[in-house]
Amino acid sequence: MLIFKKISKRYQLEQQSVQALTEASGSITKGEMVALCGPSGSGKSTLLNILGMLDMDYQGEITLAGVQYPKDRTAAAKIRRSQLGFVFQKFNLVPVMTAWENVAYPLMLNGSSAHEQKQLAIAMLDKVGLADFSQHRPGNLSGGQQQRVAIARALVHKPEIVIADEPTASLDSHTASIIIDIMKRLGKEIGTTFIVATHDPRMASHCDRTIELLDGSVNQEAIKWVS
Repeated sequence: MLIFKKISKRYQLEQQSVQALTEASGSITKGEMVALCGPSGSGKSTLLNILGMLDMDYQGEITLAGVQYPKDRTAAAKIRRSQLGFVFQKFNLVPVMTAWENVAYPLMLNGSSAHEQKQLAIAMLDKVGLADFSQHRPGNLSGGQQQRVAIARALVHKPEIVIADEPTASLDSHTASIIIDIMKRLGKEIGTTFIVATHDPRMASHCDRTIELLDGSVNQEAIKWVS
């Protein structure tokens, strides 16, 4: 479903030029949970940002369901809103919004009615076990609860792909296990593909495959994790 070919990216840092990615290629099928792994500086976050259309300054080609990623920022923004979801290490919830309002935000951007926004948001909060917390603001939720709200927000509009950047890095082991189980269960239920950049072996071991990056290039692809 998602194919990326010969993705290269170079950063200019003051007087120094840094090659972050060098002709990285791979493919991800619909419904998979794939881990992007590798040491710091290997290019994980750079590739994740490119696959999520957050960084459009790169060389190479990416297609989603046979359609090439646009280089026009307006066209990319429309695809991000309708077909992509995002989960971040720091949750990135809007502090003045309630849990259900945070979850409803992608629906609002996509033009859903106010009634549909609330109905779908609360239903998705129920799927992550937080229906009773729909009126709470992020500051009144634990870290694990905030991440569950973030997962609900990422999935509420049933995107093709969810981009997750270190989603368990700031969580304790018990909470991380809950988050991993929720992501995997809902990904399979909705049919959403998860692409997860992670240093966390707990997270990687629950993914269907890994794409390992080393010095900006794909090192090993399609590693099966034995449970």
